[in-house]
Amino acid sequence: MQALGIDIGGSGIKAAVVNTTTGSLASERIRIQTPPGAYPEDVRQALAGLLEQLQWSGPLGIAFPAVIEKGIVRTAANIDRSWTGMDVRQFLQIEGRGPVQAVLNDADAAGLALMRHVPEARNCSGTVLVITVGTGLGTALFCGGRLVPNLELGHIEVHGTEAEAWASDAARRREDLSWEKWARRLSSVIETLENLLWPELIILGGGVSKKTGKFAEFLSTRALLIPSPLQNNAGIIGAAEAALTPP
Repeated sequence: MQALGIDIGGSGIKAAVVNTTTGSLASERIRIQTPPGAYPEDVRQALAGLLEQLQWSGPLGIAFPAVIEKGIVRTAANIDRSWTGMDVRQFLQIEGRGPVQAVLNDADAAGLALMRHVPEARNCSGTVLVITVGTGLGTALFCGGRLVPNLELGHIEVHGTEAEAWASDAARRREDLSWEKWARRLSSVIETLENLLWPELIILGGGVSKKTGKFAEFLSTRALLIPSPLQNNAGIIGAAEAALTPP
């Protein structure tokens, strides 16, 4: 079966049709810039344009950068605060372009795809921690294969600073950090999370997952750490699968 997956991020909106059986992309992956400020109506218009470009009218799911509780946006870190309290699934319905069947936290969407399609995660009976690193720093946690939803641990304090503001890829670019210096920051965040959660497996996803050759040697973990084999498509895949089988 096929569904459209859309991953709305702080800097980009990515979309593709997904074969939900195999977890592979069944169309070209399209990326557009997230409108400056990520104001609701601007994002909605960008989404409408994207759906027009794809000529899609079937079921779709959306990975969204916020805590989503029963369809309601509860936080706004990399989007405008006016999203807070909004029924995001209803708001993002685009007439004539198929129903939005599911909206879920972006890291949760990526984690669900990874748990389904990556053997190391699928076969792990213990705790799996997914860390998505891009404009923000997202986390998803699975215990015995079950998701603990909306676990926004990118906002914990590390060395007196919010982890996301200190160790996201946006922070690396903003401060023009070397890969080594930035990776040591990320390693410190991972160490803190390991001491809290004691995962058996850590999967590093998001935009940096395709660049691990530049910094992996500077990361130190107790748990097995692997880069996401789905790279930055995991959110798209997880969102599409949630459209057909809500988590």
